[in-house]
Amino acid sequence: MMPDAARFEAERPRLVRLAYRMTGSLAEAEDLVQDAWLRWSRAEGVDAPAAWLTRVVTRLCLDHLKSARVRRESYVGAWLPEPLLGIAAPDELGDDLTVSLMLAMERLSPLERAAFLLHDIFEVDLSEVAATLDRAPATVRQLASRARRHVAAARPRYPVDAQEAARITHAFFAAARDGDASALAALLAADVAIHSDGGGRVLAVHNVIRGLAKAQRLFAGLRRKYRDVPLELLRFATIDGLPGYVSRTGGDVLQTTALDIRDGRIAAIYIVRNPDKLTRVAAALQVREAAARG
Repeated sequence: MMPDAARFEAERPRLVRLAYRMTGSLAEAEDLVQDAWLRWSRAEGVDAPAAWLTRVVTRLCLDHLKSARVRRESYVGAWLPEPLLGIAAPDELGDDLTVSLMLAMERLSPLERAAFLLHDIFEVDLSEVAATLDRAPATVRQLASRARRHVAAARPRYPVDAQEAARITHAFFAAARDGDASALAALLAADVAIHSDGGGRVLAVHNVIRGLAKAQRLFAGLRRKYRDVPLELLRFATIDGLPGYVSRTGGDVLQTTALDIRDGRIAAIYIVRNPDKLTRVAAALQVREAAARG
């Protein structure tokens, strides 16, 4: 029996989620899933569509990551995954992978990443993961176990209460906007890390800023530089499972800011300014603004 479009479309959302988690780019994920569709449309005798498609998409992602890692080595500044605006991971993506965890997975080998995602996140049977990766089940178990240990530190010990997350996010926006050192000291962890992704397209801090004192100096400097061009808040939002907001700086530069909150303090800040990664965010804002105008 020839595969039909309806069966593929039923699987597409899950396949895109998998490919996005593998690549960190929704645009690349959609392209890879479309490639899987072309293969699906030519296939015959597929007895288990979900398993067949998962296998194809995973292998396409593994091939893609070989070239993607080469490109990442020449990437200007810090690399962050494409932000998905308004996505709360547990509810809409069916997993608990936040920006922090996706960055932790960047340090894994492609096979470790695939084994962890398929087995631990998408709950694919170990024997099927082994067939997908063309490895023995014992090897896949070791791959997933190593990956699990590497990403364990990136998982928060306790979930953040929604109201507390909103309070901290609102307070941080005001403190960052004003360059308020004392307010930042009350919000940021002593070892806070600030990641800023401009991709060489717009001004961004190339290296990760670590520590409270350096973070305070960074925001104080931004305040001085943009004193006459205020930071414009566009909306608060959940970004890949983390609380955050969308803003415009320097007059016309769009950015998203996601906050990893742990034990009542902001442990990490993820700022995406690369316009190539914000096209969907910009489009969503345009739709929102058009709806508001009626």
